[in-house]
Amino acid sequence: MRHCRTSQADTLLNKLAPARVAILGLSLLGAAAWLTLGLMPVAVAADMPVYNLITKDGHFTPDTFEVPAGIKFKIVMKNDGSGPEEFESSDLHREKVATPGQSVDILLGPLKAGTYGFYGEFHPETAKGKIVAK
Repeated sequence: MRHCRTSQADTLLNKLAPARVAILGLSLLGAAAWLTLGLMPVAVAADMPVYNLITKDGHFTPDTFEVPAGIKFKIVMKNDGSGPEEFESSDLHREKVATPGQSVDILLGPLKAGTYGFYGEFHPETAKGKIVAK
């Protein structure tokens, strides 16, 4: 009859096996979280509809956007004027300032079907617009 002798190293490895499995599991979970949190927004942002908005001399061009309801989208506001302008909307709970020559991104949605107003904080009487979600 042959006797198997277990070395101290083998015993230690057997005791550490559950810890190695746990570490591997946490590593995989971390990688999954990184993929979900790290790459998904980039992929979503790349597919997001983008609308250009120019502000100049107290006016927005275009002053009306038609967007699909239920989808996130981005407005890129470029200030071609000589002073600052702010995209402001109490309907959308957004405000964003652009200094002269600056472009800013405004992320919105998803919106329910309806009309949402916005205006320029520095020219509230003339810089007005709306977003129509259909």
